[in-house]
Amino acid sequence: MSYLSANLNMLINAVKKASASLNRDFSEIEKLQSSVRGYKEFVASAIKKVENNLRVELSKSRPSYAFAENNKPQPAGPHFIVSALDGVVNFAHGIPYFAVSVATYENGQITAGVIYNPATEECYFAERGTGAYKEGFRNHERLRVSVRKELGECMVSAKTLPVYENEHEVACCRKIQAHIVPTVNACRTFGSTALDLAYVAAGKLDAVISSSNPTTEIAAGLLLVKEAGGSVFDIDQKDIRSEDLDSVLRSGDIIACNANVGKKISDLLNK
Repeated sequence: MSYLSANLNMLINAVKKASASLNRDFSEIEKLQSSVRGYKEFVASAIKKVENNLRVELSKSRPSYAFAENNKPQPAGPHFIVSALDGVVNFAHGIPYFAVSVATYENGQITAGVIYNPATEECYFAERGTGAYKEGFRNHERLRVSVRKELGECMVSAKTLPVYENEHEVACCRKIQAHIVPTVNACRTFGSTALDLAYVAAGKLDAVISSSNPTTEIAAGLLLVKEAGGSVFDIDQKDIRSEDLDSVLRSGDIIACNANVGKKISDLLNK
C-alpha cells in the first residue's frame, strides 16, 4: 500500500507523537519497581501525559471532534475513541505488550483505527473499506486473518478470570473455561485486548474472546479484524448470520476471529 489517506496519516502521526513520552517512561519503569508507591504514581503520570498529548495532537487536525469516555454517553457527532494505554499492568511490570489505540467514529460507525505498541514500534491501522495493514519501512503489509478451521489447531486470547467481579463477567469467564479452554490448541491471556485484536487481524491469533471491555480499548481493533477479513460477534449473540459492529462495540462482549471458526466458538458459548 503506497498511499495513505490524509485521515490515516493524521491518526498515525498523532499517535506516534503522543506516544513518545510513553516509550521514554517505559525505559525507566524497571528502576522504580522497588518502590510500590513510587512506581504506581509514575505509571499514572505516564498515562496522563499520553492522554493529554493525544487530545492536543488529534485536536489540531479535528478540532470539532469530541472524545468518547468510558462509562459516559457516546458523543452525538463525530468523535475520537481513545485508549492512552491498554495493557497497564504489563507496562507497570516492564513487559512490552501494551498499546495506544485510537479510532474515529463518524455517522454511526467506526471509520478508521490505529493500534501502536511504542515498545516494539509495531503499528497497525485500518480504514473502513480499504483493508487493514501493518506499517513497514518501505511497504505496508496487508493483514489477513488466519485460515485455520479446526478449534483444536487454534490459539485464542480469552479472558478466563473476571476483573470486575460482576455477575455477567463471571458468567462469561465460566463459559470460556468450560467450553473454550478444553477445545482449543492454546488459550492465553496477554493483557492488552487492543493488541490482541491487531494480532487476530494479522493472523497471529485465531480469536479473541473477552467480556466487559471498555469501548476505548476495542474500537480500533474491531475495525482491524473486519478489514482483515475476520468476523466480529457479541458473546451472547444467538444468530450470527449477520454482524452488528456497533452493538458489539457498545456491549464490550466480543468474539473476534477468523471467518472459519466464528460459528463454532459461538455455538460452544451459547450451549
